[in-house]
Amino acid sequence: MADPVFLITGASSGIGEETARRAVAAGYRVVLAARRRERLDGLVESLGGSERALAVACDVTDEAQQKAMVDAALNAFGRIDVVFANAGMRGSPGGFSGADTSVWRDMILTNVYGVGLTLQHTLPALRESRGHLLITGSAAGRTTIPGSMYSASKWAVSAIGYGVREELRGSGVRVTLIEPGMVDTPFFDERPEHALEAGDVAEAVMYAVSQPRRVDVNEVLVRPTPEEEAS
Repeated sequence: MADPVFLITGASSGIGEETARRAVAAGYRVVLAARRRERLDGLVESLGGSERALAVACDVTDEAQQKAMVDAALNAFGRIDVVFANAGMRGSPGGFSGADTSVWRDMILTNVYGVGLTLQHTLPALRESRGHLLITGSAAGRTTIPGSMYSASKWAVSAIGYGVREELRGSGVRVTLIEPGMVDTPFFDERPEHALEAGDVAEAVMYAVSQPRRVDVNEVLVRPTPEEEAS
């Protein structure tokens, strides 16, 4: 089978899940990676079974699991054409003065170190396919949010995106930062009142991926439409 292969971390829900659904509809086979394997198995079935989708349990902060993820993808499908480094976690309330520092540690390992590991282990396959790398940043990585270590981690993700684009310059691999504002996903304990839907961000991902080879979409910043002011 020659259909291209789309690998997604953080694929068990939210933006990752919605991107997987759109990728399969666009003709891709998908590799779905997340810590929660039980959620992935159901998603595989809904996407057409093992011929179209592969589930891989992967904690992105574990280098051995990241390597195993890539090995499993190549063993199953023989290639990787698109990588969406999407796994991430939110921070802890309390600002720099009073936040739970253990949450900081886990968040930074996931949002920054985990992205770096995904890049290191998938780039050889992307170089071979002259593929496309996408990274989930955030609108929070473009502005100053008082006391937010989460925002700081997403500033780091933006820097990773800029840096890997320069590293890959001339290789044929395209790099896109996807930077959503508030999104209504399981990321939050309570549903935000004014937010994007996960599918909105997935559409932005597929827009970038669907462009002709001559077009390199560097960044996609997607925010909710501002609420209308009361008259």
